[in-house]
Amino acid sequence: MRKKLAAAAVLSAMCVAALSGCGSNDKATTEGADTTATTAAATEGKSEETPATTAISEGVTEVDTSAANDDKAKADEVAALIDKIYVQERTDTTDADCKAAKEAWDALTDAQKALVEGDDADPDYFGRDTGDASKDDPLNADNIGENEILVVSFGTSFNDSRAEDIGGIEKAIQKAYPDWSVRRAFTAQIIINHVQARDGEVIDNMEQAMDRAVANGVKNLVIQPTHLMHGAEYDEMKAVADKYADKIESIKISEPLLGEVGADASTVNEDKKAVAGYVVNAAVAASDYDTLDAAKADGTAIVLMGHGTSHAAKITYSQMQTQMKELGYENVWVGTVEGEPEDTSCENVLKAVHDAGYKKVILRPFMVVAGDHANNDMAGDDDDSWKSQFTASGFFDKVDTEIAGMGRIEDVEQIYVKHLKDVIK
Repeated sequence: MRKKLAAAAVLSAMCVAALSGCGSNDKATTEGADTTATTAAATEGKSEETPATTAISEGVTEVDTSAANDDKAKADEVAALIDKIYVQERTDTTDADCKAAKEAWDALTDAQKALVEGDDADPDYFGRDTGDASKDDPLNADNIGENEILVVSFGTSFNDSRAEDIGGIEKAIQKAYPDWSVRRAFTAQIIINHVQARDGEVIDNMEQAMDRAVANGVKNLVIQPTHLMHGAEYDEMKAVADKYADKIESIKISEPLLGEVGADASTVNEDKKAVAGYVVNAAVAASDYDTLDAAKADGTAIVLMGHGTSHAAKITYSQMQTQMKELGYENVWVGTVEGEPEDTSCENVLKAVHDAGYKKVILRPFMVVAGDHANNDMAGDDDDSWKSQFTASGFFDKVDTEIAGMGRIEDVEQIYVKHLKDVIK
């Protein structure tokens, strides 16, 4: 919403500039607009050659707003191109569509870019700096050999997170299995298209990765999902893999991070226990405290924000809360963006932390990758982010955020290596 309001403000500033003749040295200001973008938009066309200035100098009362309308039209064209590739299905035109969207964006002025707004498009799609894509390896090379480990992730368009979180897991696996070829696949085509269009980095989707394995004569394929649990993404990944059962001699699927789901909220396992310890230790290490007990004594709670799901596997989040209690982590809560299970919603977690008497909060993602959800839903400045909601409640003296995915925790990476060891005999 913040981005759309800013875009609207920029357009408003353009119209104000046109109505005032744009020849004055007075600055057009619009409340709530980005200062740089608004100033650029308001001062663009101050030359006496502009249609609006000419019209006024000749005493014409009718104001020409065609320049502002043209800017909005060009921005809308780019928004439509972005919306076209913001889809979960790859088509024969996807590569060309990604290229067209980026070229059209690059042709816009800064003021026009601020006006990009569509069903899913906004200026951040191409304009946000998420790190250096060149630091990431898409792992899409051929010459695989007979033995392949395919690391399957949902994916992220945040370049630094992709390199550190997903890349960290991939590198740990390659180090543990140097005689196997490690390759990558993402299950989110929306993300694949985003990265390809913006950065020119091409990442295989699940079907492309499987086709690559077949074309390279892979005989033994082990799939290692980086997914948290046996949820919807895991099911979709398995469904694709099953279609290749008669094309590859052996296909095995390793466990996701937290292992088997279990029957109810009280069911935990060694994977859940280990992950609980590793992520809490990482949160403490990144804080101003030496231990979790020290944080508790200072009235600080740690809130781990997961994604949430309507899938039956959502019980996993409740199990992780059970695991925290069993480990004696009384000042640690597990929540979810989606609020499923219900007790993991921001509102309910916030209330629980307040009712327990804590006055300080550390927010950290309970996600393998610190991507869009961690940066926006958890730590963003919009009113509906967790940071904003905890702050606006007035219950807490301090709300800090730690943006780091679990994929960059070395001990967590070794859990995936262990899962592979159980499959590769």
